[in-house]
Amino acid sequence: MLSKNEIERYARHFPLPDFGMAGQEKLKSVRVLVVGCGGLGNPVSQYLSAAGVGHLGLLDNDKVAIGNLQRQVLYNQNLLGNGKANSAKKILSALNSEIEITAIDKRLTADNALEILRDWDLIIDCSDNFPTRYLLNDACVLLDKTLIYGSIYQYEGQVSVFNVDKSANYRDLFPLPPDPASVPNCEVGGVLGSLAGIIGSIQANEAMKIICNIGEPLVEKLFIFDSLTSQSKVIKYRSKQTRDQITELIDYEEFCSNSTKKMVKEVTVKELHDMMENKEDFQLIDVREPHEADISTLNGDLIPLGQVPDNEDKIATDKKVVVHCRSGARSGQAIQYLEKKLGLDNLYNLRGGILAWADEIDPSMAKY
Repeated sequence: MLSKNEIERYARHFPLPDFGMAGQEKLKSVRVLVVGCGGLGNPVSQYLSAAGVGHLGLLDNDKVAIGNLQRQVLYNQNLLGNGKANSAKKILSALNSEIEITAIDKRLTADNALEILRDWDLIIDCSDNFPTRYLLNDACVLLDKTLIYGSIYQYEGQVSVFNVDKSANYRDLFPLPPDPASVPNCEVGGVLGSLAGIIGSIQANEAMKIICNIGEPLVEKLFIFDSLTSQSKVIKYRSKQTRDQITELIDYEEFCSNSTKKMVKEVTVKELHDMMENKEDFQLIDVREPHEADISTLNGDLIPLGQVPDNEDKIATDKKVVVHCRSGARSGQAIQYLEKKLGLDNLYNLRGGILAWADEIDPSMAKY
C-alpha cells in the first residue's frame, strides 16, 4: 500500500493509461540493481529513485574524478576522491527518502557476481567495459534475471533488454568481444556528456516498462541513437540459443583480451614505487594528454599516445621503460605498438595506472 506522502509524491503517474496506482505499487515492491554509477548509472539511478523503485542497489568501486563531472551529473567538485556508490546513495536519499538504497562499494567479479545479483529482481548494466558486460550477461542467464543493457561511445549510444522469459541475451547479439585495440574506451575515444543522459534515461524508461508491464520493451531489439543527427534506429535480432553454452562464470578479462594484450609485461605500483625509492635507472613515460599531466603527474617523460609514432627515438632501448596512463589502457596500447614496430622487449605497463597509484601510494592523486 502507498502512504499519503507517496500518493502525493507520485501523483503524476496515476493518470497514465495502464499505469495508475497499481503500477506505482509494482515499482514500490521491486528491487533493482544498477551496476556502474558513472555516466549511465547517474541518470538511471536518479530517475528510478525519483519514480519510487522500492529498493535501489548501486554497485561501483570507483571514486569520483574531475574527468567524470563532464557527464556524471549527480556529483560535484566537493566529492572528488569519494566513492561513487556511497556518494550517489547520499544524494539520491535526499531526493527520495521513501525508498531504500543500498550502496555496494565492490568490483563485480566472477567470484562474487552470483551472490550479489541473486537477491535483485532486475539488473541494469551501466558498466563501461566488455569483461563486465559479458560477466553480467552470463550471471543473469544463470540466475534467470532480466538485464537492461546500455552503452555509449563518442556520439552513439545503444540500449537493449536481455533475458526476458529466456529471450535473447548479450551473447546472441555480440557472440565474441572485439579486439581491445580496435575499440578504445571513452577515456581514449571520448564521449559527448549529454549522450550519457539520453541513453541512461532510455534505460530507466525500459526498466519502468518492464516493472509496470506496460508498452513494448526492447526485447530482441537493439536501439541505436546518433546524437550528431538526432536519428535513431531499431535493429531486430533473435536468440541463437547461446544460453545453452553458459554453464559457469569464467575469467572475463582473459576472454576479452587478445594474445598480444596478454603478453604485455607489467609492474605494480608498489614495484614502481620501490624502483623510485631505490633510484634505479629506468625511463618513465606518461602517455596521457598534457592537461591530464597538469592535474597529477609521476614526473615521467610526457609523450601522449597519439604522438608515440613520432617520438620513437625518445624511447630508451638500453634500460627498463615503464609506461603509464590513467588506468593502464592507453599505456598498454602504446607498448603493443612499440613492441610490434621496434621489436622492443624492455617495456613494462604500470598496472592500473594513476588510479592504482592513488589507491595504494598517494591518495592526493585521486583528484584526477
